[in-house]
Amino acid sequence: MRHNKGFNHLGRQSSHRKAMLSNMATSLILHKRISTTVAKAKALKPFVEPLITKSKEDTTHSRRIVFSYLKDKHATAELFREIAPKIATRPGGYTRILKTGFRLGDAADMCIIELVDFNENYNSAAGAAKAKTRRSRSAGSAGAAKGAETKPAAGAAPSTATAKAAPKAAADVPAAAAEKNEEAPAPVAEAAVELPAAEAQPELEAAPAVEELPAADVPADL
Repeated sequence: MRHNKGFNHLGRQSSHRKAMLSNMATSLILHKRISTTVAKAKALKPFVEPLITKSKEDTTHSRRIVFSYLKDKHATAELFREIAPKIATRPGGYTRILKTGFRLGDAADMCIIELVDFNENYNSAAGAAKAKTRRSRSAGSAGAAKGAETKPAAGAAPSTATAKAAPKAAADVPAAAAEKNEEAPAPVAEAAVELPAAEAQPELEAAPAVEELPAADVPADL
């Protein structure tokens, strides 16, 4: 008789069910993840997690209790040597169930049950998602108000400092143009006057002609 026993019997007798859960827990400890049906994974979760909690205290008594459930010395040694140091700071929730769809033959609901601390890809993705931060509305509204104070409205009149600076800038433009005109040199009027050829070279015309000496008067030394 059931007598208010609410757990899933999985269609097996007590000895068969315990042996199956022991084998599944051994495979989970050795391989860190196994694929099974959702019903078996939900039955395995409360079976293996107390054993993982027991491994936090590495004593002979704890090892004997775990071995009485697993019936495998290699799985027991793996649990205490490899898994216990990684889950030392985790207060429960050592396993995770990920559904993978339905089995092709009988359409059974399939899943993967794994140890949480041994899935590096899943943990890195979760850490990257948590690293993103969002600005609060108060900070955003404060920044918008500050921007509104510094930037005048489109139809608002210019401030006093802006109004004083505008005429000054306009007055500086003609003064700069006048200074530019003063710096430019005035054209020379004398350059346009052309002198006659006779007046331009008076010295050349007045120069005496060179006298040619006769051949007899030339000294012999030359």
